[in-house]
Amino acid sequence: MTCMSISDMKDADERRLAELGYKQELDRSWSSFSNFAISFSIISILAGCFTTFGQAWNNGGPIAISLGWPVISAFILIIGFCMSELASAYPTSGGIYWWASKLGGAKAGFYTGWLNLIGLLAVIASVVYGAASFLNVILGSLSDSYATGFMGGDYIKQQFALFLLVMALVTVLNLYSSSLLGLINNISVWWHVFGAAIVIVVMFVVPDKHQSLSWIFTERINNSGFSDNSFWFYVLPLGFLLTQYTITGFDASAHLAEETHNAEMSSARGIWQSILYSAIGGWVLLLSFLWAASNTDVINSFDPAVNPFGGGSIMSVLWTALPKGFFLLVMAITTIGQMYCATACLTSCARMMFAFSRDGAIPGSAKLSKISSNKAPKNAVFTSAIIGIIITLPALWKSPTGAPTAFYAVVSVSVIGLYLAFAIPIFLRWRRPERFTAGPWTNGNKYKWMNVLAVLEIAIVSVYFVLPFTPTGVPGNADFTWTSVNYAPILTFGTLIILEIWWQLSAKKWFTGPKHTI
Repeated sequence: MTCMSISDMKDADERRLAELGYKQELDRSWSSFSNFAISFSIISILAGCFTTFGQAWNNGGPIAISLGWPVISAFILIIGFCMSELASAYPTSGGIYWWASKLGGAKAGFYTGWLNLIGLLAVIASVVYGAASFLNVILGSLSDSYATGFMGGDYIKQQFALFLLVMALVTVLNLYSSSLLGLINNISVWWHVFGAAIVIVVMFVVPDKHQSLSWIFTERINNSGFSDNSFWFYVLPLGFLLTQYTITGFDASAHLAEETHNAEMSSARGIWQSILYSAIGGWVLLLSFLWAASNTDVINSFDPAVNPFGGGSIMSVLWTALPKGFFLLVMAITTIGQMYCATACLTSCARMMFAFSRDGAIPGSAKLSKISSNKAPKNAVFTSAIIGIIITLPALWKSPTGAPTAFYAVVSVSVIGLYLAFAIPIFLRWRRPERFTAGPWTNGNKYKWMNVLAVLEIAIVSVYFVLPFTPTGVPGNADFTWTSVNYAPILTFGTLIILEIWWQLSAKKWFTGPKHTI
């Protein structure tokens, strides 16, 4: 067997891209590892496992984490296998929407592209906001004058100001060349591996007290406000948002296909390997949190005088288990990891927006599909960042629990948008096998059950994540308040309605799917 040189692989990749109808415009400088690295960075166990830990703790408790994580991860890995097969067959930056167009026609591609784009925009917003909230705690812990003086000591406003600062930082980084972004993601992988390892060691060694294995795998907690009678069928599934949100964004390996060597294999492997390794590492990390969560009375308290970080949050666990020095060490590790994640999220979203604009599907497509002198989609980067800021504006108002419900709403939007986008081409691959020609990475006949299982899982979680998170967010409740409303269904269904109207009145007359540039 002969080994292909980088030049030979690049020629083969460009020939395959030409067969799909596109000329090489982006800089194909990413290795297979870099392609894996961006999905691994976006999944980011140093981001999702920290920022949405409280969702699982308050909606199910330890069992939602210790048992829920591996079960939901297994379903997500099946989704990943289904997508890897598609990425191998069609290695383009359009990724998900291109697959749907190829298998189901223009309308399928139109809806898939917009759902994918909405999900990616929400991911950027949620990750950057999460990083800002952790950075705010670090700065407040290091400086009393910052905690009480900056923005009048209002932590909600402080977090939003830092959110804008972090968004500006990751935007600037994304304006540089593709090769630099590849290097950043390579470094990110090792930060996540060694950073998570340090956190796990700290959580096992430093705390004076630890929980039992029995407690970790059997304890139930319901801080949602909903009745315990609804625990198994309503409360606990809401806790699964931790896993479903953390392990997402792996479609980045497909979106970066046009910048990756040997894309037909590299993109496919990048998807499923990033899911598998993140699932294993994330589970061990989460178990270390539960192992150290011994002061449950304080962790469960929503009284700021008792618990300044909010009931069930990971900061509450760290604060009750660690001395200040180790608390700040763990907080710094996760915050930097979240910034790496945010940078990768914006990279992925900008590539998808560029590809979708290249085919004329977005207003202002002519400008959004432009490439700068260093072969970066500059306009798509700026637009993605600005929209991410706009959809996070409701986070300026806090709910009765003290935390902005808007954060979890944006998280839900990202999960629903991305996974519904994944479901469409996965379903079409199963429904219309005669239209699909497999690439070098394939599931063979196993697709017949894998694709069905993947679509069912996505359909179920999408229903749960548009439901209210607390009773005060249920219309008609005596204590109803708009600050507790999960606005995911408003954004999701509102967008679908707008898309259908747009399609019927206009888009179907001019959008014919992917446009060839060759």
